[in-house]
Amino acid sequence: MPAFCRAAPFLALALTLAASPALSASGPPPGFVLTDNPDLAFTSPDGATRLEQYMKDSEDLFGVKWQVWARRGDQMTELKPEQGYGAGFRFTADSQWLVRMQKTGSGEQDLFLYHLENGVFVSATKKKSLSELAWAYFYSRPETKHFARLDFHISANLLEGTENAYQELGMNWPNNRYLVIGLGGEYDKHPKNTVMKGLGGWRCRYDLQTGKFDVPGIFAKENAQALTWEVKRE
Repeated sequence: MPAFCRAAPFLALALTLAASPALSASGPPPGFVLTDNPDLAFTSPDGATRLEQYMKDSEDLFGVKWQVWARRGDQMTELKPEQGYGAGFRFTADSQWLVRMQKTGSGEQDLFLYHLENGVFVSATKKKSLSELAWAYFYSRPETKHFARLDFHISANLLEGTENAYQELGMNWPNNRYLVIGLGGEYDKHPKNTVMKGLGGWRCRYDLQTGKFDVPGIFAKENAQALTWEVKRE
């Protein structure tokens, strides 16, 4: 019994650690350096979360790697996936949701959505990125399901306005509820008298509470124009 009593505190500590959420590593692995670019530093509106972006350089452009880490107090959590470029971010006004605007190439961008759960930002869309879901929704609609697939400068963009529920667009929506996403891209092959042709800023709305997309009527006119977007040669 005495031996068991002496070991009990250590056993209790082990059980406590096992029951606790697994803490992330203390930071990025060796070789990653914190960028000093102020445009790549972001802080949540409540001041509790600071996003830090680290780069691992390489002589090969395609070997450059970027990691994003969310720092909350003494805890750091990586916001995956690792990418080849730095990223932009926007929080909702309540600091509960976070959108990553991730450059993936020249003129191309993806969107990733995170949600604060138990003090940690985690992926809110699990198996697919927010941009993949938005594109799937675009091609599922009656007016777009036969729209030819884009193959150049494919980009999903988060419109500014998350901090005030898109009042600049004339919206009267609840705070911290919706995201407005713009989709665009081009065709690599187009008529000789055309400089660019493709999709020019088609908009949809994402509901953070239900995880569903829709297209408010106010977007209808511009969306119709976006489907026929092209730039003719002069």
